[in-house]
Amino acid sequence: MRRLPGIPVLVGAFVLVHVGLGLLGLVPGLVGPFADPTPFGDVTGVYRFWIDTWHAQGRLVGIDTAWVYPLLAVVPMLLASVAGDGAYALLWVLLVTLLDAGALVLLLRRDLRLAWWWVVFTACLGPVAIGRIDAVAVPVALAGVLAVSTRPTLAAVLLSIATWIKVWPAAVLAAMLVAGRRTAAVITGVALTSAVVIGVAVALGAGRNVFSFIAAQTGRGLQIEAPVTGLWLIDVVLGLPGASVYYDRDILTFQVAGEGVQAISEAMTAVLAIGVLVVVVLAVVARLRGAADGEVLALTALGLVSAFVALNKVGSPQYLTWFAAPVVLGLATTRRFRFPAILVLVMALLTQLVYPWCYLLVIDAVPWMIGVLELRNLLELVLLAWTMGALLRAHPGALERAEPIADLEADRVGS
Repeated sequence: MRRLPGIPVLVGAFVLVHVGLGLLGLVPGLVGPFADPTPFGDVTGVYRFWIDTWHAQGRLVGIDTAWVYPLLAVVPMLLASVAGDGAYALLWVLLVTLLDAGALVLLLRRDLRLAWWWVVFTACLGPVAIGRIDAVAVPVALAGVLAVSTRPTLAAVLLSIATWIKVWPAAVLAAMLVAGRRTAAVITGVALTSAVVIGVAVALGAGRNVFSFIAAQTGRGLQIEAPVTGLWLIDVVLGLPGASVYYDRDILTFQVAGEGVQAISEAMTAVLAIGVLVVVVLAVVARLRGAADGEVLALTALGLVSAFVALNKVGSPQYLTWFAAPVVLGLATTRRFRFPAILVLVMALLTQLVYPWCYLLVIDAVPWMIGVLELRNLLELVLLAWTMGALLRAHPGALERAEPIADLEADRVGS
């Protein structure tokens, strides 16, 4: 097997990727004429606005007002503001880079291949990989999944912290419970972390605002990048009456209008819940059939995240970052994760083409660009189907086990 380049080359690639993505986000015009001109717009506009509002009015999101994100998401937003508005985006990039560097060290301690996959994935996904709040949750979640097999309580604490930044790491926690991976330790870690977060929030006067993020997404329409939206985008491309793309100024995103949009939007919450339930049932059946806990854990985590992405009525490009933790977990558990690992890289590349490079073409419903978007969305559904199929086939001996990391013939950290 061909050996991957060693640690010095990896570190150089890591630095180059983060500097390059930072420049694409910080320097206007680098992303090209058909791109969103402000790929870090959420950071420089929305996040900074929330913090500026607190400075000016004394009202902090998540504490004094209801909020779309879990409470700990405000912490990195506050940290990025310590040098004022002019340095906000730069400090954000530095903060994310430092967190990613910590995750890289942990990945290297486990396996060089895992570290390389993550750096390549970050490069494939593009500026959005570091320019959203999800970029803070990802390295924390990576640290959590790497601790699952040896320190489950610590893993649960880290994944709980990540969940209180962005909800998706709860999928890995749920997978740990389904797989029976030290259930008491997991519950203890989640309970202690959540008690601290909720207790501090209530002490600061948050009240019910602590949980306001739970209901914040249910009233949204169909975002243009979501898989379910493809039918209406085709109508827009064909110029059918009533079908259009519009900007929702309340939610600050592009959505579709057309016949049946409202009904499908309301139904998608139930569809997502059913998809999650199916994955959980398949995982329980796989465990009852005697599949290895580690395999059930990795497949369940990937299946739940795939359901969250593929069956969601929101399809923001940063959602692709959610796949990093379950793929890393799977690569460290079974060789069967080579397919999803490669598929996720392809999806990330297509996502970067959609956003930011050709986002204006998506908004204008240029046919070939809508084709690229729908291909990415189709691959998300393929990944969900693959994961469900893998859980169906899971029984003793059905999934090829990975050899212990220390015994792998290729890409050992010391090479």
